[in-house]
Amino acid sequence: MHCHHFSANRCTSCHWLNLPYQDQLAKKQQQLDALLLPFAAAEVLPAVASAEQGFRYKAKMVAQGSSAQPVLGIVNDKNEAVDLADCPLYPKAFAKVFAVAKAFIQRANLTPYDIASRRGELKYLLVNQSLYSGRFMLRFVLRSKNCLASMQKHLPWLQVQLPELEVCSVNLQPKAAAILEGEEEIILSAQQVLPEQLNKIPLYLQPQSFFQTQPVLAASLYQTAADWATEIQQQQGVFSDIWDLFCGVGGFGLHVVKTGQRLTGIEIAPKAIESATRSAAELGFKNVQFQALDSTAFAKAAQQAPDLLVVNPPRRGLGQTLCLDIERLAPHWLIYSSCNAQSLAQDLHWLNHYKLLKVQLFDMFAHSSHFEVLTLLVRKI
Repeated sequence: MHCHHFSANRCTSCHWLNLPYQDQLAKKQQQLDALLLPFAAAEVLPAVASAEQGFRYKAKMVAQGSSAQPVLGIVNDKNEAVDLADCPLYPKAFAKVFAVAKAFIQRANLTPYDIASRRGELKYLLVNQSLYSGRFMLRFVLRSKNCLASMQKHLPWLQVQLPELEVCSVNLQPKAAAILEGEEEIILSAQQVLPEQLNKIPLYLQPQSFFQTQPVLAASLYQTAADWATEIQQQQGVFSDIWDLFCGVGGFGLHVVKTGQRLTGIEIAPKAIESATRSAAELGFKNVQFQALDSTAFAKAAQQAPDLLVVNPPRRGLGQTLCLDIERLAPHWLIYSSCNAQSLAQDLHWLNHYKLLKVQLFDMFAHSSHFEVLTLLVRKI
């Protein structure tokens, strides 16, 4: 992939872009193999490659410049405002969204926020596109409600110019710090959720709910977890009880569970739980329950283990406390999806009563050192 911003040293976010893609993938696999060497995986499956461009369906753009000439992109290490509206990581449809968003910023007179002077209103523009429908969620992160009336006034214009717009909202982040978003979300559009569908599983994205950056590889990741679970049951017998910790909008759990099985999904974000519950109802599951709770606290209070535990923690990993409770509960099977192989390796040290059966790398973040890894573990007898 060629990027003129990278060539000019204006943006180095894709810090491995100077390496041929196959070399990037091989380097990631080597790093993963080295980290997991002490655990002697029974099977290391081939890495799942990414498209080299146009794969990122989520954008987090810093607002810079002025309301008359807005810049959407990053502030680089030289303190330069770099407009990334033409970044090749995004699908082609994003170019129109950025162009219309800039025109809307001009019309609504949204002055980009300046951290040094603590002046201005617009901090970030956050964009999500549904792979399933092609429609968009557009979120404006503002310092205050000062521009809310102006945005509401010009919203009909925005909707006409961007008929692909499904959800539009304002997020309030009043702190004078480089924090992406605040707690309060104000929905401007009639629709409040962005429908997605992966492997015929309906998923609903709300503002502030986590979803994978690259839905094509997310679909592959979820399907692989489902295939592994099916394979286990064909060989060892059917699960009756499944837990999905850090479940988000339910992607893993809803792929793995079958009719008649019990699924409990745990996620701290209530909006994500609303979405997961809606998806489960549409799929007709009767024994599926999603709860807005802390996953570590849930496991600590539990007294009986599921047959299968699925976990997808944030970059910090499970942590020692949760790992020790997993050891205490002793579920027979564990599927662990990680976006940080180093924290995964640390957790595996604490999960010392489990054997690593399968490992597979999913290159969710091409041109960088980051990747997702899916693992299957079994309790040692």
